[in-house]
Amino acid sequence: MNKPRIIAYLKPSCGWSQGVRAIMRKYDIPFEDRDIINDPVQRQEMIEKSGQMLSPCVEVNDRMLADVSGDEVEAFLLANNLVPSTNQEADSPTNSACPGEVPAEAPMHFRS
Repeated sequence: MNKPRIIAYLKPSCGWSQGVRAIMRKYDIPFEDRDIINDPVQRQEMIEKSGQMLSPCVEVNDRMLADVSGDEVEAFLLANNLVPSTNQEADSPTNSACPGEVPAEAPMHFRS
């Protein structure tokens, strides 16, 4: 089975970006890890290719998957027979939010 050509537009420490990396390790897939935080050229390229600003974005064999989790990337790879099915677990969470991007719970106030 030929390995897919993958370019991943990721943040250095985001939970969802780490999930994409975990899937690449799980299936031993080489990929280009493009830092969209520290390299504005990569961020602009991601926006132009995906048509939106949210990340991660993962380009698989020239097909853009925009704003995806590791779980969604894995599902795409399996559905398109780009990787073999395995019972091996990923080495880190594949669908976790980036710190500071999940809204904190706010107390509810009711009017009397």
